[in-house]
Parts: sequence; C-alpha cells; structure tokens
Amino acid sequence: MEAIALAAAGIFIFILGYRFYSKFVAEKIFRLDPNYVTPAHRFKDGVDFVPTNKFVLWGHHFTSVAGAAPILGPAIAVYWGWLPAVLWVVLGTVFAAGVHDFGTLVLSVRNKGQSIGTLAHRLIGQRGKVLFLFIILILVLMVNAVFAWVIANLFISYPASVLPVFIQIPLAIWIGYAVYKRNKKMLVPSLVALAVMYITAVVASQVDFLQIDLVRYMGGAEGAGLFGLGSISTAFFIWIIVLMVYVYIASTLPVWKLLQPRDFINSHQLIVGLGILYLGLLFTQPEITAPMTNPDADISWFPLLFITIACGAISGFHGLVSSGTSSKQLDKETDARFVGYLGAVGEGILALVSIIAVITLFPNRDAFFATYSSFTAANGAGLGSFIEGATVLASGLMIPTGVASTIVSIIVVSFAATTLDTSVRLMRYIISELGVEYKMPALEKKHVATTLAVVSSAALVLLPEGPNGFGSGGYLLWPLFGTSNQLLAGISLLLISIWLRKLGRNYAITIIPMFFLMIMTLWAMFQQVFLQWAWYADQSNTLLFVFGSIIFVFALWISLTAFQVLFGKNQMNLPDQD
Repeated sequence: MEAIALAAAGIFIFILGYRFYSKFVAEKIFRLDPNYVTPAHRFKDGVDFVPTNKFVLWGHHFTSVAGAAPILGPAIAVYWGWLPAVLWVVLGTVFAAGVHDFGTLVLSVRNKGQSIGTLAHRLIGQRGKVLFLFIILILVLMVNAVFAWVIANLFISYPASVLPVFIQIPLAIWIGYAVYKRNKKMLVPSLVALAVMYITAVVASQVDFLQIDLVRYMGGAEGAGLFGLGSISTAFFIWIIVLMVYVYIASTLPVWKLLQPRDFINSHQLIVGLGILYLGLLFTQPEITAPMTNPDADISWFPLLFITIACGAISGFHGLVSSGTSSKQLDKETDARFVGYLGAVGEGILALVSIIAVITLFPNRDAFFATYSSFTAANGAGLGSFIEGATVLASGLMIPTGVASTIVSIIVVSFAATTLDTSVRLMRYIISELGVEYKMPALEKKHVATTLAVVSSAALVLLPEGPNGFGSGGYLLWPLFGTSNQLLAGISLLLISIWLRKLGRNYAITIIPMFFLMIMTLWAMFQQVFLQWAWYADQSNTLLFVFGSIIFVFALWISLTAFQVLFGKNQMNLPDQD
C-alpha cells in the first residue's frame, strides 16, 4: 500500500472533523458568544492575561501541547501494526482530543481563566480539587523530566541542532519587544527568525566548529568527564542544568517577552516541517513496509495502545495548557474553536506523519521486525526511527541527509522545549495553589514555586538509575507518563460533562469518549502498576510503582466523587459565566 493514500485519507477525516463536528460543538453545545468579555480583557495584566491574536495564540497553544510526545508515542505504537495506530490517532483526534482541548479552554474562559485543577473545587468539591491538583502536579513533574531527558539526548546525538535552537531565544525576545512595545506585526519578523535558524542549521550541519558537541570536547564517547562520570553522562548532566536554568527564566518572564513570539516562530516550524515531510511523501511515493497488524506481539495492543500513543490522539496535558495559559490569552470566545480544536487537529496531523515516517523507513518487513522485535525494543527505537524516516522523506525534496536530520531534530527539540517551559509555568501555578490551600504563603511566591518546580524536575530526571545509566529518569517515566496523561484527560472530560449537565446541555459528546478513555486507561494502569511494576512482579520498579499507585488511587477517588455529582441531584455552583 502506498503511504500517500493513507496520509490523504487521514487528513481528509481531520478536515471533515474540524469543518463539521467542531462547528456543531461550538454552536450547539458550547454556544460560543462573540460578545463575551474574556479573562484576557477582564484581568489584563501584561504578564499572564494578554489579549492575543488567534493565529499567534494558536501558535503558542499548538507548540506548547505538541512537544515530542505526538512523535514518540505513535513511533512506538506501530509495533502493533500501523492500522490500529492510525485509527486511534485519526478517530481519537476528531472525537476525543478536539472536544477535550476545546472544552477545557471554553470551561476556563467562562470561569475567570481558572485552571482545570482549580475548577475541580467548584465542580466536585474541595477534596476532589486537592486530589486533582496532586495528580496534575505529578503529571507536569513527569512531563518536565521526560522532555528534558529527550532534549538533552537529542543535543548529544545531533550537536548541529544546538546553535540554531539557542539562536531562537534572543530572536524571540526581539520580536516580543517589537510587537508589544513598538506595535509591529509579528508575522514577518517571525519568518525572518525562522530563516535565520534554518540557515544556521544548514551551515552548522556542514561546519564542525559550529556544532556544540560536548562529548567530542571531552575526548569522544570513551573520554573521561567530570565528577567521575563518562563523557556522555557529563554532557547529559550539563545539558540538563542548562535546560533547567533556561526554563526557570522562561517560565517567569511575561508571556509576551518570550513565550508568545517563540511559539509563533515554532508554529511556522510546524508548517514548514509538516510541509517538508508531506511534500517529501508526495514526491518519494514510498510503500508501507511495516505490517498492518502484528499478531506475534509479545504484549497485547489492547488496552496499551491507547496509553502509548497518548498525545497523538488525546492528552490531559493539553487541558492544562488550554486552561492554564491559553484561556488567559483568548481575545474572543469564538476563537476557542480555532485555537482548541484546530490545535488538536494539528497534533493529529503530526502524529500521522510520525507513523508514516516509521512504517516507510524499512526496506522490508523483516527489517522492521529486526528493529521492533519487542515492545521494549520499540520503546528504545521509536524516536530514532522517526528522525531517520523523516530524513528519508525530506530527501525527496533534494535536502541533504545531514541537513535534513538537523532540521528534524531542531523541530523536535523546539517543540519539546516549548512544552517544557510551559509545563514549568503550570507547575508554578499548581504549587502556588497548593500553598493557598494549605496556608503556606512562601509557596505563593513566584520564584519560590518556580525553584521547587525546577529543582524537583532536575532531580527526577538525573537521580534514578536505569538501563540507560546516569540520568535514566525520563526513560523510566515514559510508560507512566502515558497512563497518567490519559487519566487526566478522562477526568477533565468528566468535569466538562458535569458543567454541561448543569447547563442543561447534551453532554454525550464528552461522556462517551470519557467512558472509553477511563476504562482503557485504568485497565492498562492496573496491569502495569500491580502486575508489572509491583515488588512481587518480575519487572518490579519501585519508582513507577509508587508514582503509579498514588495516581491510580487518586484517580479512582476523584472519578467516584465526580460520578456522584454527575448523576446525583446536588450540583456544584458553577454558573454559565461569571
């Protein structure tokens, strides 16, 4: 089967979903009001609450939620065959992710821009709110660890990507001042910034001097590093420290100074990157060499597929971004459809090309199974297979292999870094909310909360020992990231259902995907936590068992509380609009 036909079918369904289904949800269910005064205007402070053009906000929203997850998850999930992966990415995006991202954005906008965690208090009560905040706190902590781990490893593997990525930071700050202090337009400067990044990438991929290769500086892979570590481990440690310093600064700056302009640049990267990959697909016309299904898989795809793909179909982290930062920047309520639902569609398109890049990479089925010999092997090979496959597709446009791999790694790193500092910002909000809850005023201070977020994230990625040696935290946490992320999405859909029921509206659009998601995720999580990671199991893992047990119990507790509210007579006091 030709991959171009698969891509065309998937994109056609995405277009239908946005054109018709999202319009139905916006007009008949959420009933968006163009005259509603959004929190960005009501509480405008120039820091977090900033009315923003919908195209700029879409750029921030999409690049914040994209990260590496919609690439990595699908690239792993093709182990079970491309058909189940494609079906879940396409249908999950249209009927679950789009509604979830759109719904959490509208719910937050209608309630003073409050986060989904804070809104849990008004929806399911004080106890539910605190439990939910702790689940969110654990999730964003894992997001920070996983994405920092991904970026550090990509910097080591693709040193030519380092300079272009760091050049983006001063360019974004310059654009922010030009737009918000001098009333300039953002489009042209952001395109210029992107051109500078890619020119730098082309030059750096050809000139060794411009490649920031820490491992080479220390004598190569077998060289001695610092603190008794090898050169690779030392390089990893240095990049983690650099990243933590960066996200500390980025997450405390006003959104217009770095976050918005950098994300707008990255939204162009998305368009350019997807354009390169899909045009490369059109010109190369590769055949799908991976199997449609894998009947010999060593572990069943049902229900693990739905937590492995995670962000490629639906993600609870998206709801945190929708209600944490995007809702505070929404200019008009009617922009929510464009920002929320179309942001999810963009994620689905990225996940689809990730699948296609992998399933067309190998010359034949035997070569595929040589790399994807087991689910464990697929976890280790997923990201590398995507970068190799994307490089092959890009070669169809006559882009040299070295340049193509550098550009692809820049795109992955840029998205991951965007998600990383957005996640740290969200973690600061949550720590501050818990400080209010438990009467600890020190935690309400911006820099105290940010310091706790950064230090705990660095510790989680650096300290655990694992199969990858020093700094295996991100690798170890990836399986739990998928389950906790999906649980958060299911709980968020449940909260939106409570809100819709309170308003007397049809909540089938949220309750149906919620039931499916919660059943699949709790089932998969039970298998992993209590049958795979517990101390009595063959693959026992204390870190995953402890984190997983806490999240599992909290999720059940919250769900039971929410169901009592949803199907009971007593509804929380949550007005349609404040």
